[in-house]
Amino acid sequence: MIIIFLSITFNTILVSGSSLSDQVYQTPADMYNKPGETAKLNCSHSIQSYDQILWYKQSKNKQMQFLGYMFADNGNPETGIPVKMDGSANKDETSTLTIEGLSLNSSAVYFCAAKHCDQQPAYFGNGTKLTVLDPNIPITPPTVKILQPSLKECKDKKDKKNKKTLVCVASGFYPDHVSVFWQIEGENVTDGVATDNATLRDGKLYSITGRLRVPARTWHTPGRKFNCTVSFFNGTHTTYHSGLVYGTDLGQGEGMTREKYLQITQTAKLSYGVFIAKSSLYGVFVLVLVWKLQASSGKQSN
Repeated sequence: MIIIFLSITFNTILVSGSSLSDQVYQTPADMYNKPGETAKLNCSHSIQSYDQILWYKQSKNKQMQFLGYMFADNGNPETGIPVKMDGSANKDETSTLTIEGLSLNSSAVYFCAAKHCDQQPAYFGNGTKLTVLDPNIPITPPTVKILQPSLKECKDKKDKKNKKTLVCVASGFYPDHVSVFWQIEGENVTDGVATDNATLRDGKLYSITGRLRVPARTWHTPGRKFNCTVSFFNGTHTTYHSGLVYGTDLGQGEGMTREKYLQITQTAKLSYGVFIAKSSLYGVFVLVLVWKLQASSGKQSN
């Protein structure tokens, strides 16, 4: 019976839409706990006639583990899963998932989904990211640095226009409850923005990289401000950590482009032409001077 239920559950999730997902509320968004403690996650919804709450655990490898479900006021954890499900799955009620005896392996993103008992689609909440803290690693905020565009960056192959890519590196933080966003002159930007799908762990600490790709003319505006800001949850509230660079003039720090090469070549040709003309005039002047000296010397001899 459980296998049949799971099959139906996952099929409905795969085809579920997102039009009603904003009516599924999950709190808190972030949680830090110590090993051995208990975590409580809450989920509610405002979808008419929906009467089930499904609970899932998404581990670092992105695999989803089904933890159990609530049907109306009845909790039904999966066998062998050390969780409790209380409250109610009915509209405007709250279902609570309790995880006892936390360990480092309990760290994951937990999702709830609201569902009707028939074949109606299931709608997910935004998830709760739970980290069980390693007692040997202190909570550490990120250091943020922006790398300026590479001098060798090529044109974009799709639109054939010059582009410049700024790289934001946030490093040395623990745990990995972060998000990255960009601003130009204090205005949030989303076009041309890309961020790593997951943080990278180097030893005890994490890092993450974000990129902002802009037209070259946008970067080549001296004094224009480019900010990369990383939000970090420190266990009680969210803090913000930024890196800042300024746009540069067109020629500042640039490598030898074709346009610059042609410009330098034309300037060199012009300078060489002027030099040849001046040399020719000087030669003629010398010849005239010598001729006059010879003529004057001949007259004196006579």
